[in-house]
Amino acid sequence: MLKAPLAKAGMQTARQSLLLAAFCAVVFASSALADSYWDHNGSLMRLQADGMQRVFTYEEPRALMRRAGVTAGTVLFDGRNVGDYYIGRARRFSKYCESPLVYEVEGPVTDNGMRIVMRGEREVYAKGCQPTGRFVEDVLVFTYEWSD
Repeated sequence: MLKAPLAKAGMQTARQSLLLAAFCAVVFASSALADSYWDHNGSLMRLQADGMQRVFTYEEPRALMRRAGVTAGTVLFDGRNVGDYYIGRARRFSKYCESPLVYEVEGPVTDNGMRIVMRGEREVYAKGCQPTGRFVEDVLVFTYEWSD
């Protein structure tokens, strides 16, 4: 006679464990996909995070960027976060070039997650989108504003 209540209790515990696992999966998945907003040189940027993948897009580009053809949703950076270190590709926009110049960047997350500084070397282009053969170091600084 004790077997039935024990079996029922075991099923209840298993059901509770499944519900807890499902709840945790939803909570952790939604937090991994939460967007956050950052300032970058006066433009409001959206950081989309999915697992280790990271994408910074323009949410509200500043006037200079709009003149270079940047609109809301334009990708500035795509890459990944490896232990508080970003590695990926950035884009340089110019009114002289139809397509952005893509180059490699990397750098740390600092200030308790409130700042990301990535660096990379890129070629300088002149009017007519002509490469100059000269290279400069670009520094991309993102400062945390808020999260969804």
